Amino acid sequence: MLRVRPIHFTSRLDQWERLLIDLGLVKTVDEATWREFDAGGGRLALHFAEAGSAKDGSTSFGVEVGDLAEFARRTTEAAGDGGTTAEVIEADHGSSCRVTAPDGFAFLADPAVRATDGSWAGSPEAEPDLTVVEIWFAADPTAATRTLRDIGARPRVPGAPGAPAADPGESETFTAKNGGVLMVGAGTGPAAGSAGLAFEYAGDLVALRARLAEAGHEVAAVEDAAVPLLHVANPDADGGAAHPHALWISAAPETS
Repeated sequence: MLRVRPIHFTSRLDQWERLLIDLGLVKTVDEATWREFDAGGGRLALHFAEAGSAKDGSTSFGVEVGDLAEFARRTTEAAGDGGTTAEVIEADHGSSCRVTAPDGFAFLADPAVRATDGSWAGSPEAEPDLTVVEIWFAADPTAATRTLRDIGARPRVPGAPGAPAADPGESETFTAKNGGVLMVGAGTGPAAGSAGLAFEYAGDLVALRARLAEAGHEVAAVEDAAVPLLHVANPDADGGAAHPHALWISAAPETS
């Protein structure tokens, strides 16, 4: 079991929640400083951060798995002597598995919660066409892609519509078995070893743009490497966060 679940730190929880609900995500956890939302593919957590702090507006790369010990065992077995390590630890929030890439970048794999029917399915009310995308800006993209393979992520077919056009090892995209997309991009300077957040949409981007605009969100249509994109105003931008980059939603690749 593997599902994408980045954590976005923000001082503007309510503004982010409004955007996510308007996008079609469904809130599944509602606590004072922690909220979780299901998309049709993948999950996103919001964590409160003090306004103007270093974490305000940042994203932490992360996944959910079924059994921590088994996930650690399989990752270690797949890695061999490739440099990826996986270790079950006691984090601040409970048991987790820390995955460390050869370049030192580390992220957590947290235990997933089964649905009431015993499956790993997300909320059935979530927008089925919307998928959470988390981005790893890696100092060593080749090593990062190897780590994602080690944890069981599936490489997306090169050249497919919506797949990155950059050279392999510089920008690659993976899918998680139980929902979500993981993307590796080259990171340099302060960006190296950081993470980003985006979405894919398999429906009508024009209709989605109209829906978001009607709900009061600032949204623009652009095109990057022949892939249609929507740029949505980041709720953090009004709060003085250190990372108020526009949030992008790309057209999902066509499936055969």
